[in-house]
Amino acid sequence: MYIFGVCGCCGALRPRYKRLVDNIFPEDPEDGLVKSNMEKLTFYALSAPEKLDRIGAYLSERLSRDVARHRYGYVCIAMEALDQLLMACHCQSINLFVESFLKMVRKLLESDKPSLQILGTNSFVKFANIEEDTPSYHRSYDFFVSRFSEMCHSGYEDPDIRTKIRMAGIKGLQGVVRKTVNDELQANIWDPQHMDKIVPSLLFNLQSGERTESRSPSPLQATEKEKESPVELTERCFRELLGRAAYGNIKNAVTPVLMHLDNHRLWEGKTFAVRCFKIIMYSIQSQHSHLVIQQLLGHLDANSKNSATVRAGIVEVLLEAAAIAASGSVGPTVLEVFNTLLRHLRLSVDYELTGSYDGSTNIGTKIIKAHEERQLQEAVIRTIGSFANTLPTYQRSEVMLFIMGKIPVPGVHLTLPCTESGPEGTRMIQVMLLKSLVQVTAGFQTTNMLTALPSSFLEPLLSFSLTEDPAIRLLVLQILLSLIDRHDNRPKFSNISSISDISVLKLKVDKCSRQDNLFMKKHSQQLYRHIYLGCKEESSGRQHYEMLFALLGLLSVELANEEVVVDLIRLALALQDLALSTDEGLPVYNRCAVHALAAAYLNLICQLTTVPAFCQHIHEVIEVRQKERPHLLPEDVFIDNPKLPSSLEKVEGDVLFLQSKITEVLGGSGYNTERLATPYVPQYTDEDRLSKRKSIGETISLQVEVESRNSPEKEERTPAEEITFETLKNAIVDSVGMEEQERERRRQVVEKFQKAPFEEIAAHCGARATMLQSKLNQIFEITIRPPPSPSGTISSGYGQSQSRSVPIYEMKFPDLCVY
Repeated sequence: MYIFGVCGCCGALRPRYKRLVDNIFPEDPEDGLVKSNMEKLTFYALSAPEKLDRIGAYLSERLSRDVARHRYGYVCIAMEALDQLLMACHCQSINLFVESFLKMVRKLLESDKPSLQILGTNSFVKFANIEEDTPSYHRSYDFFVSRFSEMCHSGYEDPDIRTKIRMAGIKGLQGVVRKTVNDELQANIWDPQHMDKIVPSLLFNLQSGERTESRSPSPLQATEKEKESPVELTERCFRELLGRAAYGNIKNAVTPVLMHLDNHRLWEGKTFAVRCFKIIMYSIQSQHSHLVIQQLLGHLDANSKNSATVRAGIVEVLLEAAAIAASGSVGPTVLEVFNTLLRHLRLSVDYELTGSYDGSTNIGTKIIKAHEERQLQEAVIRTIGSFANTLPTYQRSEVMLFIMGKIPVPGVHLTLPCTESGPEGTRMIQVMLLKSLVQVTAGFQTTNMLTALPSSFLEPLLSFSLTEDPAIRLLVLQILLSLIDRHDNRPKFSNISSISDISVLKLKVDKCSRQDNLFMKKHSQQLYRHIYLGCKEESSGRQHYEMLFALLGLLSVELANEEVVVDLIRLALALQDLALSTDEGLPVYNRCAVHALAAAYLNLICQLTTVPAFCQHIHEVIEVRQKERPHLLPEDVFIDNPKLPSSLEKVEGDVLFLQSKITEVLGGSGYNTERLATPYVPQYTDEDRLSKRKSIGETISLQVEVESRNSPEKEERTPAEEITFETLKNAIVDSVGMEEQERERRRQVVEKFQKAPFEEIAAHCGARATMLQSKLNQIFEITIRPPPSPSGTISSGYGQSQSRSVPIYEMKFPDLCVY
């Protein structure tokens, strides 16, 4: 027997466990572990577990000596023996043996030799896969986390060896996570001090190689070569780490990702950041998704004054994360998510218009690129739509109301603070928030229009259709179309035409429900009025008329009953009268477009009502127009270069739809002839002040109404004032002036309560309360008199009698009043 370091005569005096350990080492290290002797050592360790710690200590001593003497063959044999003993023994004394094992692994990892580092890592990974039967109270893995993280960043000159070292580091980190994540007695691997080392090391290796993206929750069938690549191994380790994260550990796992992307400026490229968060969202438990979303929103707030490209990168990641998380993305704070996105949308508008992040133009301020801010705004709007698509209908309705409350309506309310960029900033915010509403309402489906579209949402929305800005009016029409279309009929009305057979459109028409009837009964006149005024706008273009036609068509197939059909026909005839009128001063294109719109809609509604005589009349007029006045039909108006006459005169006779004829033919089919015979006149309301264009006819009607209220019995009728052009002009100017004063007064009141200190507001309200109380006291003194007293009166100093209040117990009542 060959025994190292002792004489043959003294070998029998050595402890048995040392002799068994020495016997596993061959004379030539290239021969490898002596298996027969290794079996004897294993049997001895199982038979005498109390000796296991001594076996481990002696193996550790031999390994340290062999490392120092560069006898690496024996080092490998010692580690192999340790691995086999570790796999075979699960007794209570294993903890002491493990300490010796980890000491040897640490010794190998501290070596400069890559082969020894890889050897130690492989042994640690085998150890990590062992489930120990006994708990450990004093074991620490801090060194291994630090060392494996350092190996993940290896910069060894030889690329092959560098790759092997990095992969060993990744496997080591994976082993540490497996060993500690489920053991409550071990050091908490989720602490920031550990996560700040583990996560950046994984991201560094994930970024170092290019790999085809996969949206699957785990890597699919990969080749052996891909499985051995650092990128694939890193992703597998990263997914395992995130998959083991509990509710309270998500923040510690995600924060280092955000910091890594910040430090290496990876938000601007977007690709890697999106890839990282796809891995995160697919790996964590679905009920924790909203925690990641909240951290991203918080990080967006923290970078509110960073460059637009960085903020856009974070928003793009939010967009992808929301799409993956689906219903779990928003979490319990639904409106807070949208409030954050809307706030950043408003900040971006201010940055674009002011040109700096702090509102000043100092030399040291960053210069803002307008096109980058616009890209950010579009990204935020898309993200708002992505979040909204994950919500159920009732929550989406709340979000719609929330966004509508944020839109500043001139002269009515200013939910958002006044922007530094003035009226242009207000207009841009209106446009951006309406675009957000377009995204939120896209694909909106509801069975009850009354609950989905309450007056608090519909009335402010419709008020924007009266503004002069054509872009805002177009957005309002898009929102209305999305809300009303419940059967995907909107694309079938994309082109205005007067086709002879609408069956080719394959419209889906359902019977109008009771809720739909109630909705139209409540809001139909508002919708008709805004359609009429939309056609009346000089700035309306081809897109406006196409959307107005689609709105009329959707009302006819989605929400129409017999009464609604009659009103829509009246509205179409009123539009024809509007196009014929020269008093409104509409350009030739607008008049031709309104004629064409009315013709296309009457052609549609006559075929929906299926009244033959009605269809015949409409088709006859269309045929006449095709021959004599093609510029009054949609096919010749709504094209790229329409050929229109210079003026529109003498439009009469057979080219017009006759209200009397339509009333007659529909009356024979049971429709309300009295209502059909009544021309449609839009009802003007307070919302018209937004359009800043009150008609002269309205001013006259107001004046006549005021005069008619004067009663001849109460006062003598004054001679009627002569109405001249100057009188009408002054009336309009005074009305606008009072309107401006009232709007300014409201704005000042709102601004005062928004910006004034609490003490000032409290003092103001207290003064008003005091003044009100004094007025009430005066009224009470005048109206409430003391009761008459038999005791008489008291005389004042000036000989006047003055009433005196007498207590009730001193009063003398007549006998008839006493019981």
